[in-house]
Amino acid sequence: MPTGVGRRRARREDLGLSAADYARLARLRTPARIQAFVSAIPANHELAGETVHSVRSALHRREAHCIEAALVAACALWIGGEPPLVLHLDCAPSDHPHVVAVFRRGRCFGAISKSNGTWLRFREPVYRSLRELAMSYFHEYFDRTGAKTLRSYARPFDLRRVDCALWVTAPGNCWAVHDLLAAQRHYPLVSRSQAAGLARRDPFERRAQRVVQFPRPGRR
Repeated sequence: MPTGVGRRRARREDLGLSAADYARLARLRTPARIQAFVSAIPANHELAGETVHSVRSALHRREAHCIEAALVAACALWIGGEPPLVLHLDCAPSDHPHVVAVFRRGRCFGAISKSNGTWLRFREPVYRSLRELAMSYFHEYFDRTGAKTLRSYARPFDLRRVDCALWVTAPGNCWAVHDLLAAQRHYPLVSRSQAAGLARRDPFERRAQRVVQFPRPGRR
């Protein structure tokens, strides 16, 4: 049985983290603090190939991309007594899916999200539905040619359904968790005809997208 299933607040023994790592995440008492923490982690540029680092690996390597940061954020939420929910956003083949950690305040949803650019980041808990939350990323979700690529979203996945050894402390890549998220039922955000008629981002917006927090090594 997965460790910690059904537990409202994750204990250190549930997660398998060291006392130091648990304490680091336990200090992040609000979604805004969690967002600041994951934003400050240097970007994982996957120089040696694609990765899905576990929470412990991301903390120790001091690097993360979107799904890795979402796992860290979900873990911190769980330590703080909130469910560890992650939401998968899917896109056109020319782009890459995105994963965010989801939280609620009252009846509204917000998201903790890591992006090396300015676009796909934190969302305040003001969205009345998951579709509204997903659509808040629509205009900003685009590929290198300026084409808007966001197409669908899945319902939040509760990571308490998965053994912590597979996403919190796994020494290797967490592909099993990645595949679970990608295999969920996704709900379309636009129709095929709408997708075909989408305008591209204008040249000014495309220049702005070049601003990144952590440049790829060897680039300025």
